[in-house]
Amino acid sequence: MAVRVAVIYYSATGNVHQLAQAVAKGAQSRGAEVRLRRAAELAPDTAIDSNPAWRAHVDATKNSVEEATLEDLEWASAYAFGTPTRFGNTSAQLKQFIDSAGGQWQAGVFHNKPVTSFTSAMNRHGGQESTLLSMNNVFYHWGCIIVPPGYTDPLLFAAGGNPYGTSWPSGGGEGPDQATLAAAEYQGRHLADIATQLAS
Repeated sequence: MAVRVAVIYYSATGNVHQLAQAVAKGAQSRGAEVRLRRAAELAPDTAIDSNPAWRAHVDATKNSVEEATLEDLEWASAYAFGTPTRFGNTSAQLKQFIDSAGGQWQAGVFHNKPVTSFTSAMNRHGGQESTLLSMNNVFYHWGCIIVPPGYTDPLLFAAGGNPYGTSWPSGGGEGPDQATLAAAEYQGRHLADIATQLAS
């Protein structure tokens, strides 16, 4: 049976969305069945409308990317979670979804499933690593097997060499460059490979 990967993310202006698509592509290239899902938007329209890029991304994905559900967590045999940094931590939107999974946690749904994470922030030192580490705290509690990219392929260095997970400093709003998307694809392949090994 094929590995089943749930790529679950929140993205405000689209950078994490692009990373999520690349992670999904990488996992699919290894034969994994993939569900690409977005966390529900919690911000009020007044906040979203204050940033044209945010509004554009919400409108562009509301009908093209399904919202994540708890059933997606039960379905998957591996996970990839993505979030923008929020003061060096996980976004409220993704955290709210994670916090709703208490029943799955109690039932042992997450035990021994591989998981990886990715992020984006405006500044190169804007909290990417601490955001990924904060997500890992959840995975420890879930009993997952954390799968970082580490320094396991030379292409990771071209993307900044973050061993915790793919990260992108968006600067003035630029989307991820090709080196970073390649790193995200690699991260998806790596996750699928580890999930396949664990299943065999």
